Amino acid sequence: MRFTALVARELRRAWSSGGLVMPLAFFLLVAILFPFAIGPDAKLLARVGGGVVWTAALLAALLPVERLIAPDLENGMIDQFAVRGIAEASVAAAKIVGHWLGFAPALMVASVIAAGLLNLPGNILVRVEIGLLIGTPGLAALGVATAALTAGLRGAGAVAGLVMLPLAVPLLIFGAGAIDGGVGAFKLLGAVSLLLLAGSPFVAAAAMRLART
Repeated sequence: MRFTALVARELRRAWSSGGLVMPLAFFLLVAILFPFAIGPDAKLLARVGGGVVWTAALLAALLPVERLIAPDLENGMIDQFAVRGIAEASVAAAKIVGHWLGFAPALMVASVIAAGLLNLPGNILVRVEIGLLIGTPGLAALGVATAALTAGLRGAGAVAGLVMLPLAVPLLIFGAGAIDGGVGAFKLLGAVSLLLLAGSPFVAAAAMRLART
């Protein structure tokens, strides 16, 4: 029940701070502008559209990173959780779930709109949606771990990008590869996502403990 309350708190913060609107708007903006950048060639758009969706999803997941951990460290909320006997790893896990619920379902719905803008056929859209369902939990976990590692740093947003983007490359490669590949690409994507989900709460917990001392 305590874990559920932490997740609900993260969702309320995402909604109240516009944390859902900004990633969604950014994602759709990329999908709208990309055809203008490469031209109206329908075949070319269909060929690269899946990769564009994945790149936009990665960048959209990065946008709310600054609000995930740093505000709670600054106002002493992480200390309050520790006093109440809530482990930092549990707090990080709740933030991962809340972060994922805050952006991933909306991005998956927005992907349908993006598919129309990028001329993606129905079978490719299905693969994109399956890939996002498998891979976005890993993106959420990586976002929370990155937020904890960069909390309190000057220019944390830029530093978070430098930390998160290289680590997200496997997700991007396997997610885009699953669009044209077989079941093996989805398995690799799932393996990377599970690895991030398993390790990120402990990385974030260690970073929060260091930030508190």
